[in-house]
Amino acid sequence: MALKDIVEQTVAGLGYDLVALERSAAGLLRITIDLPWTPPVAPASVNVEQFVTVEDCEKVTRQLLFALEVDGIEYKRLEVSSPGIDRPLRHEKDFERFVGQVVDITLKAPIGIAAAAGSVNATRKKFRGTIERGAGDESTGVASWQIVWSEAPTVKPGQRVSKKRPAPPLQSLRFNLDEIKEARLAPIVSFKGRVGANRFDNNGTEPNLN
Repeated sequence: MALKDIVEQTVAGLGYDLVALERSAAGLLRITIDLPWTPPVAPASVNVEQFVTVEDCEKVTRQLLFALEVDGIEYKRLEVSSPGIDRPLRHEKDFERFVGQVVDITLKAPIGIAAAAGSVNATRKKFRGTIERGAGDESTGVASWQIVWSEAPTVKPGQRVSKKRPAPPLQSLRFNLDEIKEARLAPIVSFKGRVGANRFDNNGTEPNLN
């Protein structure tokens, strides 16, 4: 059985979602997991966001150690972690879950002259903005998304911004998921502190990543 299938089945069997699987040349096998997400039942309802704990990572680690040994998968170290503040978005459900959040996206190809409309560099592929659901294509049933942003300069801590300064206009770009090379939540740190990832490795401790 392929490595991805082994990991995916093991993680799903324990009630988690597989977010990412990375295998380095040095023999590190890094698995990122998350709790399953269910869309709100009603538009007005709000789901309470839950997060993967160290105990969750430990439970998945133990089961993966057994599953990988049974199938004879070679690796030097296994690390199971929760998504960090730059969580990757790879599936339709990921985009649905984080509608309204600030994300970084990289397109597979530049947007081109037609999409640029004279206001954006036609060779641009990277964008940061708020993710929103687009109208979609009724003929194909393919959902579309759009990212909305402004070119306002970043305000430095302590910098005063004149109230008379006009706000730059919002810009938007519509895209389908098959046009995305990479998408991640923007790693924005609030004044309440940085929310990091929980990690647990097969040595029974949190690894030192410095």
